Amino acid sequence: MCAPLVMDAVNRALSRRAFLGAGLGLLAAPALAQAEVPGKAFRRVVDLTHELSPEIPLFPGAEPMRITTLVTVRQNGYYGNRLDLWEHSGTHMDAPAHFAEGGLTAERLPVERLIAPLAVVHIHEKAAKDPDAQVTVDDLLAYERQHGRLPKGAFVAMHSGWEARWRDPTAFLNQDASGTLHFPGFSPEAAAFLVEEREIVGVGVDTLSLDFGPSKDFKAHLTLLGAGKYGLENLANLAQVPPAGALILVGGPKHRGASGGPVRALAVW
Repeated sequence: MCAPLVMDAVNRALSRRAFLGAGLGLLAAPALAQAEVPGKAFRRVVDLTHELSPEIPLFPGAEPMRITTLVTVRQNGYYGNRLDLWEHSGTHMDAPAHFAEGGLTAERLPVERLIAPLAVVHIHEKAAKDPDAQVTVDDLLAYERQHGRLPKGAFVAMHSGWEARWRDPTAFLNQDASGTLHFPGFSPEAAAFLVEEREIVGVGVDTLSLDFGPSKDFKAHLTLLGAGKYGLENLANLAQVPPAGALILVGGPKHRGASGGPVRALAVW
């Protein structure tokens, strides 16, 4: 989420599985969201990442990504680009420091938090009827009744079906005549429940923000990031992942002082 203009409002508000002993050779074909991975400790991998480009949806106020080709194989013998982009572009991480003064920046997050049991909470049915739908405590408890208690160290992802709008930035932002955004997110109460009652490492959404679109106080962000959790926004392909039983692998940003940054997130099981 979070273009620079959002931060003005924020300033006013103020059992994990043993992991894959055979190692992590991820051989998914680049053009496929899902692929089989023979000979590994898991059989399926799903890419949870949208492609970055200058055309992607962005939070209002953020500058579009720019890709400048600097050298080509034909002219220079090798190919390379310069990338200019807002940290919170595409499928990206919100580090705790994004909303919490003195919080961990992305490059300082303990790496073990970037591999976690993945819980996918589906709210796509109610989101189809109400674009301002939120993950509630009742949704989380209903998930646990069906799939068991959220495991220690879990990463909890919201699947709202919003990614169907990804290629249409206007529909993805879904602004009304007053400029208010409308899309699903985590309710403040659900964020507090996950922080206070469960031991999670972070949460993710398939929308622009951990908070639902109309939020003006960003309480879910403040609660989650303020507790040292991280967020992933604009996740893809969550409908292809089982609600329980997968792991998420997050290739997090590692530039100095990172408030966040684009990630390559994968689900494996």
